[in-house]
Amino acid sequence: MSTPETLIDAALFLGMHSREDRIRTAAKNFFVTALERQQPLAMNLEQVGLCDDMVWRQPREIQDAYYPFMDNLHSELRLTRTGYRRTDLDAALGSPSLAGLPLAHALLLAPAVRHGRPLHTASARLAALHGREVTTPPAGPERSFPPALEKLYATSLALRIDLADLDDLDSR
Repeated sequence: MSTPETLIDAALFLGMHSREDRIRTAAKNFFVTALERQQPLAMNLEQVGLCDDMVWRQPREIQDAYYPFMDNLHSELRLTRTGYRRTDLDAALGSPSLAGLPLAHALLLAPAVRHGRPLHTASARLAALHGREVTTPPAGPERSFPPALEKLYATSLALRIDLADLDDLDSR
């Protein structure tokens, strides 16, 4: 029997580059652990696009510092990238727990509701609004990726973002 995929969003992935060290460390630790355990993860393609959009807004030298880490991490992680399915749309529009949410949030949370598993995020805003469908990684001492990936991560920290900027993109 296969292990169910853990649902993640752009805020968790980009949280590894948060300006707030508590968020950055918690998000990084989530991915260090997922990599160690070969934990299957899933992220919607819209969330992948939000990550790219945030990075592509940065100066070229920051992109060049960031992308080697991201490319290598994506190659190492067991990460499924999925598009929306009709069942996601049906759940987003028909689930009582998602009624009245902005469509972007309802679609993001629909797989979590359908599968009875939380969405893992670093967005305090999303957690505050939809606490029962989401979870945030706990704070703790910073862990390290394997040495080659850790070196790329250190370089990638040229990118530091405010997750509130991602919330603004997600709510457009």
